[in-house]
Amino acid sequence: MRFLGIGLVFLMLVLGSCGDYNKIVKSTDYEFKYKKAVEYYEDGEYVRAGTLFKELVNIYRGTTRADKIYYYFAKSMIGQKDYLMAGHYFRSLVKEFPNSEYTEEAQFMVGYCSYLQSPKPRLDQQVTQEAIDAFELYINLYPYSDRVDEANRLIDEMEDKLVYKSYLSAKLYYDFENYKAAVVALTNSLEKYPDSKYREDLKYMLLKSKYLLATNSVVNKAEGRYTSALDEYFSFIDEYPESKYKKEVAKFYEKASEILHYEEEQEETNIN
Repeated sequence: MRFLGIGLVFLMLVLGSCGDYNKIVKSTDYEFKYKKAVEYYEDGEYVRAGTLFKELVNIYRGTTRADKIYYYFAKSMIGQKDYLMAGHYFRSLVKEFPNSEYTEEAQFMVGYCSYLQSPKPRLDQQVTQEAIDAFELYINLYPYSDRVDEANRLIDEMEDKLVYKSYLSAKLYYDFENYKAAVVALTNSLEKYPDSKYREDLKYMLLKSKYLLATNSVVNKAEGRYTSALDEYFSFIDEYPESKYKKEVAKFYEKASEILHYEEEQEETNIN
């Protein structure tokens, strides 16, 4: 019975709270509604706060309080994990209120909202690049801000993700044994991210792809592709003389050299 009584009291409190909230929603006393919206936000009731602030955005548009409403509404969306909407209102705040006390934080939050939406490396990384661009703009605008170190840390994290995405995309062609496409993708990845931590693996896959592409080529294309594979071998071994792939790539070199030497002998024989 004691637990039943507690449950009834709790239910009455919830119903009373819902009733009070509905009265606030329907109220035309916008100062009171604003005050309650702030209270809900500070209590962590972001859905209720967001609902009220969404209405107040239009009510207070053009007033001296408009930027604060934008700010609270965007923060309420963060609390609800609606990062897309939050980012939209932070952008709007920056654009419409460039001199607001909230503008600096809003500029940072534009990047942070995109950061929070950044997907796993295998997926499209457009929003990741948007976050990097937003943080770089923030650093340029506020170079002495306390948030600069955090912005740089998040940029480094997202750039690592872009490097990994590039590596995975190039490796996919290699794994599927589409060596012609792999050569293009691996070359592009190395050119775009020359300091990639995956550089040795990328160069190894590029060399192997060129070699295997040559071995599966028609006669009139084989020589040029074997020559390209040899060039790639010299580039690889010059950069990584003690590579874990050293023995394997040496076999590519020996076989390609042997084939090219044989073809040269055949040409000389034909000439004679």
